[in-house]
Amino acid sequence: MRKPRSTLTSTDWIQAAFRALAADGPNAIRAEAIARDLKVSKGSFYWHFKDVAALKQQMLSHWKDKATEAIISYVEAASGPPREKLKRLIEVSTGTDTSAYGGVQVEAAIRDWARYDDIARAVLKSVDQRRIAYVEGLFSDCGYEPPDCRSNALALYGGLIGLEALSVHSPIDRHAELAKLLKALLAPE
Repeated sequence: MRKPRSTLTSTDWIQAAFRALAADGPNAIRAEAIARDLKVSKGSFYWHFKDVAALKQQMLSHWKDKATEAIISYVEAASGPPREKLKRLIEVSTGTDTSAYGGVQVEAAIRDWARYDDIARAVLKSVDQRRIAYVEGLFSDCGYEPPDCRSNALALYGGLIGLEALSVHSPIDRHAELAKLLKALLAPE
C-alpha cells in the first residue's frame, strides 16, 4: 500500500526511482514519470530533490548504504566464527525482500546503468570492491591463504550476481544454490 501523498519521504521517491530503473532502465528515472507512479504532483519531487541528477546521486548513495554497508554491519553484529558469518551473509543477501526497490533485477539494472553513466560506474566499482574485500576478509579469517581468499570471494560474489541474473526469468532458489557454492568453497575444518 502506498503512503498518503502528504507523508511521502525522499526514501519513497528513491524506491520508486529504483522500481522505474529496474523496469525500464536509467532513462525511466524522470520526475514526471515517478510522480505519476506515486500518484502525486511533480512539485512533491522538488520538495525532496533539487533535480533528477540529485535523485540519481541519492539513489546510488542509498543503494551503497542499504545493500552493502548495512548488510556488512548486520553480519558483523552477529558473534560467531567466520564460517557462520559467511552463511549469514548468504542468508541476508538472498533473503532480503527487495520488492520496494524493483525486485531482484535492480542490481542488474544498476550494473547496466553503470555501463553508460560515469557516476554510477564509480559507485558500482566502489561497492564491488567493498563487497569483495569483505568476503575476502571472511575467507582469510577462515584460515585461507591470500590467493585462495581472493578466488573464493570472487567465485561467491560472482555466483550471487549470476544467480540474481538467472532468477529474473527462472525460478531459482538463490539461497540454496549459493549455500551449495559456499559449501564447495569451504574446505572441511
